[in-house]
Amino acid sequence: MPEQSESRPDNFVQLTFLSKPENVAFARVAIAAFAAQLPFTLEEIDEIKVATSEAVSNCVIHGYPDSLGIVSLKADLVDGMLRLEVKDDGVGIADLAAAKEPTFSTDPERMGLGLVFMESFMDEMQIESEPGRGTIVVMTKRPTSSGQENVHAQQPDHEL
Repeated sequence: MPEQSESRPDNFVQLTFLSKPENVAFARVAIAAFAAQLPFTLEEIDEIKVATSEAVSNCVIHGYPDSLGIVSLKADLVDGMLRLEVKDDGVGIADLAAAKEPTFSTDPERMGLGLVFMESFMDEMQIESEPGRGTIVVMTKRPTSSGQENVHAQQPDHEL
């Protein structure tokens, strides 16, 4: 399993939900709101949202293709960095190297770019999977800004 950061989290959230397609949007919005505690730019928040959507979608579509299962989503803020862990106990990935190739998909109706997007939008990504036992994806992202242009700073001031 991917190693947990040795630092104690400044904050964390853990969500567990059914592998229903409607929960992808829920996970995306929840993680975006949680990540906004760090000085991410709007563009970085959008990248986090896409990576989260792709990881959770993979659980829904590929992890549990013929049934409902449980998706676990954990997010930690550690040392000024966001760490996400998305886990399912589904069918697993038979060939992890092939799954990381652009346009590879076990579903011919899919583009096969989910892992490519996740890896390109996050600073680091690790995947561990075992057929019949599920998959864990761990991604990290650190804000690139100094906090001057974060999401909170871009909200207009309103006078009463």
